[in-house]
Amino acid sequence: MSSGTKVTREWYPPAADGAQAAPLVLYNSFLDEKVPFVPAAGPNSRQITWYACGPTVYDVAHMGHARNYLSFDIVRRVLEDYFGYNCLMVMNVTDVDDKIILRARRNYLLAQYKGSGKSPDEVKAYAARAIQAAISKQQGKVAELQDLVSKAEAELQAVAGDDKKVAFAQRKLSELEGAVRGEALKGKQAADALAALEAFQQTGGPDAIDALLALGGDYVAEALDKELGAAVTDPSVFRAHAAKYEREFLEDMDALGCRRPDVMTRVSEYIPEIIAYVQRILDNEMSYVCNGSVYFDTQNFRSCGHTYGKLNPWAVGSAALAAEGESNFETSEKRSPQDFVLWKAAKPGEPVWESPWGLGRPGWHIECSAMASSIIGSRLDIHTGGEDLRFPHHDNELAQAEAYYHTDGCKQWVNYFLHCGHLHIEGLKMSKSLKNFVTIREALQTFNARQLRLMFVLQPWNKTMLYGEQSRAEMKAREAQLKNFFQNVEAAVRGQELTATEQRWQADDFELNTRILATQAAVDAALRDNINTPAAMDALADLIKAVNKYLEKKEAGAARPLLLRKAAAYVTRILSVFGIVDGPSDRPGFTESSASAAGADDMSPRCLDVFAAFRDEVRGMAKAKADPRDVAAACDRLRDQGLADLGVQLEEQQGTNGKAAWRLADPAAKLAATTARYLDALVAFRGEVTAMAAAGAEAREVLAACDRLRDHTLVDLGVRLEDRPEGKAVWKLDDPAAMREEIAARAAAAASAARKKLEGAVERKVKELEKLEGLAALPSIQEALADKFSQFDPASGEPTHDKEGKPLEGKAKDKARKDVEKAAKVREPLTKKLAEDPDALAKMRAEVEDLRKQLEALST
Repeated sequence: MSSGTKVTREWYPPAADGAQAAPLVLYNSFLDEKVPFVPAAGPNSRQITWYACGPTVYDVAHMGHARNYLSFDIVRRVLEDYFGYNCLMVMNVTDVDDKIILRARRNYLLAQYKGSGKSPDEVKAYAARAIQAAISKQQGKVAELQDLVSKAEAELQAVAGDDKKVAFAQRKLSELEGAVRGEALKGKQAADALAALEAFQQTGGPDAIDALLALGGDYVAEALDKELGAAVTDPSVFRAHAAKYEREFLEDMDALGCRRPDVMTRVSEYIPEIIAYVQRILDNEMSYVCNGSVYFDTQNFRSCGHTYGKLNPWAVGSAALAAEGESNFETSEKRSPQDFVLWKAAKPGEPVWESPWGLGRPGWHIECSAMASSIIGSRLDIHTGGEDLRFPHHDNELAQAEAYYHTDGCKQWVNYFLHCGHLHIEGLKMSKSLKNFVTIREALQTFNARQLRLMFVLQPWNKTMLYGEQSRAEMKAREAQLKNFFQNVEAAVRGQELTATEQRWQADDFELNTRILATQAAVDAALRDNINTPAAMDALADLIKAVNKYLEKKEAGAARPLLLRKAAAYVTRILSVFGIVDGPSDRPGFTESSASAAGADDMSPRCLDVFAAFRDEVRGMAKAKADPRDVAAACDRLRDQGLADLGVQLEEQQGTNGKAAWRLADPAAKLAATTARYLDALVAFRGEVTAMAAAGAEAREVLAACDRLRDHTLVDLGVRLEDRPEGKAVWKLDDPAAMREEIAARAAAAASAARKKLEGAVERKVKELEKLEGLAALPSIQEALADKFSQFDPASGEPTHDKEGKPLEGKAKDKARKDVEKAAKVREPLTKKLAEDPDALAKMRAEVEDLRKQLEALST
């Protein structure tokens, strides 16, 4: 080729006209439908901002809170770890709020009351009055709400035919009906407390007072607050209360495995920003001052071209649906019932700060608007919270921000508002105010963090979730499926040397690969569809079933380890995205291998291989009832070959009936603690088998020893041994507690089955005995037929004369014979039984008694 010749390089760009991935869509509360997600920074940007309504730290966090924070932690992980968005996550901590002030003040007053020297009689009487007041209060609330329900039903009828108005009216009616149920439950709880208080038997002393306050303490605290709350002026009372529950909340989130936010804003640290925020809304003429308080002017807000109530328009104007919001507190200062407070003038018994309008404190809603704006600015990509915060809190947040940025032309402060569904228990949302909650710490005593997260992953994040037996059972089944899958894959690839085994794909290998690709596509489609984690988990479950079928068809050692690892790695990746297993982002920096962290080494799997093989050999010999000398020879082979190959020497101890001590052949070698425990157990089992062989033990004794090793010794070591029909057991590493729970469940099931079987045997035997005893109690055939016949043949027992003494002839004699045969047939079961054994009835009675004793023994 001459130097002047141009070299042509050939390459054809791949066609770009193939199927494009569907866009990520999210369920946006602005429209209550799924819409494409586009970052504020542009469709190609990976930078997004997220503000999460954090806790109001006035009490312990419960599973209703976990529904919010754990569900959105899963959503956040999918956005960050699967779709690759770089998220600035901001979460507030509300440490200045009516609920905190009330709870801190009431706890303080209750503690003082408890130490005031009141007698049990005085405490009981005061508690009874306080509960009676609470019952009356709840009765009034329920009656008021029921009136509103009736009006809402009428409104629904009035808009029939207008689909949009019907949908709004139905939603309003549904929420009011839920409010009725909630307030009715509070009334019932108060009535139950009063009944328990009245039934309480006093014993005197401080224990009696503690018991009385355990029954009516909340109501006593509320009554005390009405009388003495204004006198609580020490600010440390409120701050200490909030700090305690903030610390516990963060501990609970860590225990659940929730990622911490990038920024945490605490209200008490942002008072200057909040005051400035309120002032700017005043400057923009969308709020007004009255007696030291500042109120948001919803009417002027609308007149300036804004929409109030974007998230929950059917609730606007309904005081009942704002019952926990500050738009509902009683005051004559507001220009419109829909107006809400931005800054509250100082009141006795509350913490206060200086402001241009005098001493006071922030309203609830302004806190989030001000703090989110101070970190993120005038446009948020995502704002999240619980469904119950839609109105008034989130609607008021939006109004405040739009009023603050009004001169910038802001009409939409948040692009995507996401609300997680309620967590329901017994048909009602889990709530502190309803006292039907399970704390996060209580839940973590029953389930571990992985199980709780799996339970939430299996539920759509934006739908109502039932915290009940069905969801727990589904979680347990999925966890078992996943655990078994990973164990099966690990067992299948264990010990396979790529250089020594065929790796050429066969038809079933291509089929499994196609299934992996289909699963990846299905998971991707599910996550793009509103982060549908239940559908993604279903796709993984289908892949797991396909892998299990693949392994069933493959002979031992024929499965392609690289393909299996590919399937397992993909399942692991998606589980790590959901936070079910740790992902790279969960442990910054370099991390050690899990095996090293667990105290294992390269020798551990080899030791377990030898262990399982030795037990298989011993168990097989016992089932074949081999000569004890052959069993002893197997013990010698373990010593001379199996253990020797591991670099372990066995020193037999004379006169110890099979006991031996082990040591490493290389004194300089190091052994992990886990492997050492495996060797201890193996050598002890060998000693037990050696002793049984020397004693000529029966096969059933050897098999029982093999079972004890599987169900107890290895379980304590965290090793699951699964016996297979072909005689070769497979070992898997597992959680000892989980295995003990399974063994206990199997034992309980077996005991239950045995009890049912025995109950059936008792029932059948008793019925048979009662039947025979009934026959035995019958009169003889001649006695039974004495009303028809007067004489019988001594030999045949057949009647010879009728009742009047006339001889039987012809048809009359034939009919008489049939009567006898019929009576004999009735007595035939007893006759046959006694013919076989004259003592049959006595023996049956003894048998029934024995069966009943066995049943009684099983029940104890």
